[in-house]
Amino acid sequence: MSFCSCCGQPTTTKIPLGDSLPREVCTSCGTIHYVNPKVICGALVVWENKVLLCRRAIEPRYGLWTLPAGYMELFETMQEGAARETREEAEAEVDIEQLYCMYNIPRIGQIYVLFKANLIEGKFGAGEETIECRLFEEQDIPWDDLAFPSVKRTLEHYFIDRQNDEFPMHLETLGTRLDHTG
Repeated sequence: MSFCSCCGQPTTTKIPLGDSLPREVCTSCGTIHYVNPKVICGALVVWENKVLLCRRAIEPRYGLWTLPAGYMELFETMQEGAARETREEAEAEVDIEQLYCMYNIPRIGQIYVLFKANLIEGKFGAGEETIECRLFEEQDIPWDDLAFPSVKRTLEHYFIDRQNDEFPMHLETLGTRLDHTG
């Protein structure tokens, strides 16, 4: 960032008083511009022992399968964001059941929050960002065509947890700056 988003004047990189990290600071109004992780919220949507996956019609990972998820908006809860993203991407209404998986992905500055949810009345479709949506049984999951490691891990957790009929919350860190696998 070269210019302040508040007043338009130039910024400079420095460590503000009381901070420990370099930040962009406006040379005129003094606004400190923090760059913080983005929160992605979404849902593992279940209907009659099947999971709902969406085939992406946008980059990144165009054409690959994912769970309905996206960036959280201001003034909404994570649950509201997960339900909104499911509505937008899968034209589906859901009943959010529980917080299910949370992934730290520090190398790209993101936090994924995924809820376990039930599909209402089994109805879904393909939104503007989606080529197609389908319900998959475990043996039919397109494992080699999943868009993101977070999707793969969530599905792995779900199918193991389903065998035990217990669905604990899972917290993991995916990828690092060095291995670029997350």
